Amino acid sequence: MTNIPSPTLQRVLQGELCSGCGLCAGVASGAITMGTVAPGYSRPIQSAPLTDQQEQTIAESCPGAKIAPWGGAPHQDMFWGPWRQVLTGHALDPQVRFAGSSGGAISALLIHALESGLVDDVLHIAPSAELPTRNRLQWSRTRDEVMRHAGSRYAASSPLADIGEALDSDRRTAFVGKPCDVSALRQLALIDPRVDRRFPIKLSFFCGGLPSHDGADRIVRALGLEPRELTSFRYRGQGWPGMARAETADGRAAEMSYADSWGGHLSKEVQFRCKICPDAVGGVADIACADAWYGDEDGYPSFDEQEGRSLIISRTPAGDALLAAATTAGALTSTPLDIREIDLMQPAQARRKRLVVARTASCRILGHPVPQMHNLNVIEAARTAKMSEQLRNFLGMLRRIIQKRK
Repeated sequence: MTNIPSPTLQRVLQGELCSGCGLCAGVASGAITMGTVAPGYSRPIQSAPLTDQQEQTIAESCPGAKIAPWGGAPHQDMFWGPWRQVLTGHALDPQVRFAGSSGGAISALLIHALESGLVDDVLHIAPSAELPTRNRLQWSRTRDEVMRHAGSRYAASSPLADIGEALDSDRRTAFVGKPCDVSALRQLALIDPRVDRRFPIKLSFFCGGLPSHDGADRIVRALGLEPRELTSFRYRGQGWPGMARAETADGRAAEMSYADSWGGHLSKEVQFRCKICPDAVGGVADIACADAWYGDEDGYPSFDEQEGRSLIISRTPAGDALLAAATTAGALTSTPLDIREIDLMQPAQARRKRLVVARTASCRILGHPVPQMHNLNVIEAARTAKMSEQLRNFLGMLRRIIQKRK
């Protein structure tokens, strides 16, 4: 038996490396639960010792300790990961396209997987009924359930917190999670063969980082409302990119643009682990989707409202098969895209990848832990960054860690 706290959890928590995925709780047989800590992140709370096997499972699977390496596809890009197909497209059902955060591609794929019998259910995230800015786990079994919970949820989520119970079932499930969630699931599959039988489809999306609950609460208050008054809260969707929208029981409602909600509030609350993430693009998912933003006159992504368009990257044979089936069934339409076009659609993702080495170098110099990140092209990406940019980020991270220790 290992002591309390687990050595892996102690290192991850002290280093602010936890992504909140819930994997540790899911494999710990009740010895770990997930709780919320200020300013609003999901974190493990250990109440009993772990077995040696549980400790080893967490050490090998936790994305705060070890990130799943890229590989296994015919092509690999230092920014955008392994790939078999790179496409832009959208759901052909206009309701699905409108409800999703971009072109509804993930929703269309999930609905097709359910209706074709490929899976029995979908494990994803949905709004909490008590606090609509927060998240909960959702097991969807119908088109209507998928549609009802479509759209991005920029708040703490722990989709793997019940993974132990899920693996005891014989149902086939499509999993949708953040890149770090899918990394944890892939690493767990190397230890537990039930993972791939239980989850034949693993989908992800490009992630800009996980904000705290405080960020969402600030949006609500900027709209003139109070978080505990809300009966519903949508971060975006119902259009592309869609508005953040808050509603109360007495009929009040207010909206904020995506540029203001993300740029003005949420992006300032992103947790530390996300700032050094080497795989924010779902590099080990079967399919990863993102916003296929159009550029403005300066070549930067434009957030003007328009018809939704998804970036779709298939990374595995299972991903290819799902795309082909959904397209044949008329659920999805897509066209090939040169992978370099993603550089223009997602410049912030490319920038973050370029700076992983500079930021983690600061951590290492100060003895601050970082996750294991082998075979993720961080060195290659760093070589494309200007020295001045690397130096600014190296010094900025150095300063942040020193100030945190005071």
